[in-house]
Amino acid sequence: MTIALPSAPAPAPRRQILVATAVASASAFMLIMGMLSMWLKFRAAAPTRKSADGFYVIKDWLPADLKIPEVSANVMLATIALLAFIAQWAVYSAKRQDSQHRSLALGLCLLMGVALVNAQLAVYSQMEVGLSSGAYQTMFYTITGTMLVLIASGMAFTAVALFRSVGGRSDDTQIVSAHALYWYFLTAAFTAMWFIVYVQK
Repeated sequence: MTIALPSAPAPAPRRQILVATAVASASAFMLIMGMLSMWLKFRAAAPTRKSADGFYVIKDWLPADLKIPEVSANVMLATIALLAFIAQWAVYSAKRQDSQHRSLALGLCLLMGVALVNAQLAVYSQMEVGLSSGAYQTMFYTITGTMLVLIASGMAFTAVALFRSVGGRSDDTQIVSAHALYWYFLTAAFTAMWFIVYVQK
């Protein structure tokens, strides 16, 4: 009589992509927070002067003739928040093996990423200032430019996940989850940047 031994348990999933995305997101988040801290430090150290009537103290940080397109900035905030929601929809669909809705959600994420880049470029074109025109302008372009690079990286991540989904990969839950995690980080980082750079100025 032959006694068969029970099969070994399946190895636990390692989730390398999810962990790597979490580490990269944490590093990029610290980068953005460090840049925003420098922004606040530069703003606090800006010289002050009294107004013409002598009743107010004016801080010479934001140039008087420089107007920030707040409508475009608010549209970017709403867009990236909606993008994170749609990225979660892709995770929901991936867990249920719904390839059509997963691909649709990822396609919408990519489209909204393009809209984000377009809105940021519209802000640059409407401001019409040079990179080295002053401390404010240099810091503004540095922080928003870094965020733009991170958004472009998110779009590349979205494109990879979308191509895999369209190609018929049905086991991409970890990749789609990592993709959503990256956009969660971008939403949090952009919200902080929006409040400090576009609202508080």
